[in-house]
Amino acid sequence: MKRNYYFTRKNLIVLAIALFYSICILVTGICIEGSHTIVSSRNVINKIATVLKFSQIEAGLGGYVGLVLLALYVAVMVTAVLYIRRYAIENKMKTYALKPMLAYFGAFVVSTALSVGVTLLLISPKSVENIGNTMLFLGQALGLGTILFLALGTVVLAVVMLVVNLIFIDKPFRFFNKDELDVVEEEDDFEHVDVSSSFDPEEDPAAGLGLGGFGGFGGGMPEGGAAGAAGATGAGGATAGNAAGANGAAGLGLGGSLSGMQGEELGDREKVFPALSAMDIAYRYTVRPTRETADLSLEELCVKFRNYLANVEGLYFDMDTIRIFISAFAASQFMILEGLSGTGKSSLPRYFSKFVGGQLLFTPVQATWRDKSSIIGFFNEFSKTYTETDFLLQLYHANYNPDQIHIFVLDEMNISRVEYYFADLLSVLEYPKDAWKLRLMQIPYGFLPPEKIADGNIQIMPNCYFVGTANKDDSTFSIADKVYDRAITIDFDYRNKPFKVTEETPAISLSSSKLQSLYAEAIATEENRMTDSDYAKLDTLSDFVYEQFDITFGNRILTQIDNLVPTFVACGGAKEDALDFLFARKVLSKLEGRFEEYVKGALNQLLQLIQKTYGVGVFKQSEKVIRGYIRKL
Repeated sequence: MKRNYYFTRKNLIVLAIALFYSICILVTGICIEGSHTIVSSRNVINKIATVLKFSQIEAGLGGYVGLVLLALYVAVMVTAVLYIRRYAIENKMKTYALKPMLAYFGAFVVSTALSVGVTLLLISPKSVENIGNTMLFLGQALGLGTILFLALGTVVLAVVMLVVNLIFIDKPFRFFNKDELDVVEEEDDFEHVDVSSSFDPEEDPAAGLGLGGFGGFGGGMPEGGAAGAAGATGAGGATAGNAAGANGAAGLGLGGSLSGMQGEELGDREKVFPALSAMDIAYRYTVRPTRETADLSLEELCVKFRNYLANVEGLYFDMDTIRIFISAFAASQFMILEGLSGTGKSSLPRYFSKFVGGQLLFTPVQATWRDKSSIIGFFNEFSKTYTETDFLLQLYHANYNPDQIHIFVLDEMNISRVEYYFADLLSVLEYPKDAWKLRLMQIPYGFLPPEKIADGNIQIMPNCYFVGTANKDDSTFSIADKVYDRAITIDFDYRNKPFKVTEETPAISLSSSKLQSLYAEAIATEENRMTDSDYAKLDTLSDFVYEQFDITFGNRILTQIDNLVPTFVACGGAKEDALDFLFARKVLSKLEGRFEEYVKGALNQLLQLIQKTYGVGVFKQSEKVIRGYIRKL
C-alpha cells in the first residue's frame, strides 16, 4: 500500500525551526517597540538595538498586529512550501521543476500580501509617515529577530548535539532513517545496455560497478570472492560469486531471516549490498540523456518489428504471432513461449528488446531452483552479506529507469517447477501496481539499505515484463494450470517460411510510457472492445465446455480478454482471431490428458458448435486443437 508522508519527520523538524524563528521575531519586536508598555526598555534585546542605532518607534495597534502577522505568515509560508514539496515528491515530480517553483513563489507572494495588506488596513491615520514607521519597525524586528534566532539556534544545536551524542556514544551513527529520506524517482535512463552480457561499464557506470566489481561480495564466501576478482570487468564475477555463495549457504543450512538481528551486527550497506550500492552511487553522480521515443501506432509497431526480424536478424514469424506477442503485454506482465526447439521462442523477446532500445536479462533456469532466492538472492547469515543475483540487479536498474522497457527472459523455465521458484512474483503481479513489491529481507533497526529498497522490499516497476520459454520433453516438468492462467501463452509448433522485405527496417526507440499509452488508447477505443454479442457467442462455447467437461474460467481470464482483444485489434488483427487464440490457450488446453469415454463425442459436438457459432475455419487454432485431441482418442 502506498504511504503518503504529509509530513515526514524531517519536515516537522523544519516546521519546528520555522516556529522558533517566528517566536524570535515576535519577541524581538515586543522588546524594541518604542513605548515599552509590555517589557522594560532596559531589556537585553533593546540594548542591542540601541547599539545598532535602531530607531525607537511606537508601533501602535497596526504595528503590533503587523508584528503578529509577520511571525504567523513566516510559519504559514514554510508549511505551504513543505507541503508543495512533499506533493511533488509523492507524485514523482522534481521538486525544482517549473510547477513546484511557481507554487513556492506563489506561497511567498500570498503570505507577504496577506501580512502586509492587513497591517496597512489597521494603520491609523494612513499617512506616509505612519506607514513608513510601521514598515521600519517590522523590518527592524525581522532583522534583529533573525540575528537572535541564529545566535540562540547555534547554542541550542550545540547543546542538543552534545547531549544526543553522549547518550548514543556507543551506537552506530545514522543521520536519518531510510524511511525519512526524500527520494525523487529519476526519469529517463542511460543508453541501451544488455544485462545478460554484463552491464558494460563503458555504457552504464552503475551496472559496471554493480556486477563486475562486487561479484565476490555477492557470493559472500571465499570462493565467491575469488570468482568476483576474476570477473571484475563483467558479470562473470557476480554470477560465479553468487553461485558459490548460494552453494555455501545451502551446505550450511543458513536462512535469510534477520528478524532478531540488531543494526550493529551488520556493516554498511556497501558491504551488505555491494552491487546495489554501487549502482546508487553511479546514478547519483551521472547525468543521463533524455530518451526519445518513436511516434507510431500499434499496427505500425507490429509491421516494423516483423520486417526488422526478417531483414536484420533472418527470423520469420507470421503476423498474428507478432500481434499476439506485442498485445499480450497489455493483458499480463508474464508470457510463456512454448513449443518445439529452434522455432524462435527465445529470439522473439531478445530481439524485441533490441528493436525498441530496451534492457534484456536472459537467465537460463537451473534444475536446482526451489524458491524465490534462486532468482532474487538471499541474505547470507555466515558472511552478513546479501547474495545479489543478476535478476535482482535488473529489477533495481528498472527502478532507476522507469521509462525504459525491461524484459526478463527465463530460458527453459520448466526445467524446474515454475510454481515453486516463481510463486512469489506470480502472486505479487496480481496486486495493484503500486503494491508490486518482492520481499528481500527483514531490515534490522538502524541499518540504512540501498536507495530503492524500502522496508526490505524491492519495487517491481510497470516497465518490467517477464517471458518464460518452455520445452515439452521428458527433461521438463509440466506447468501448473495456475501458472498458465496468469500468463499469456504462445505455442510455437512450426517454422515459418522466409519472405522478402524491400524497405529499410532500422531499430527504434520506444519508451515504456509510450507503449503503455498505446495499450490504453487501444483498450479505450470502443470499436476494438468486446460487444454484448461477442460475449454472448463466447458464453455459448464456455457454457458447453463447463457442462460437458466441468471446465470454466474466472475473472482473471475475463480481464485478460478485455485487455488483449482490443489491443490485438489495434495491432491490425481480427477480433475473432484473438478470441480463437484465448479460447484455445485458456480453455481447450485444460483438456490435455483427458481420456474418459465421453470426451471424444463431446469434442465432436464442441467442434460443430464452434463452426455453427462463428463459421467454419474462423476459429482455426481451436479447431486444430480439438482435432488433435480427437486423433489421440
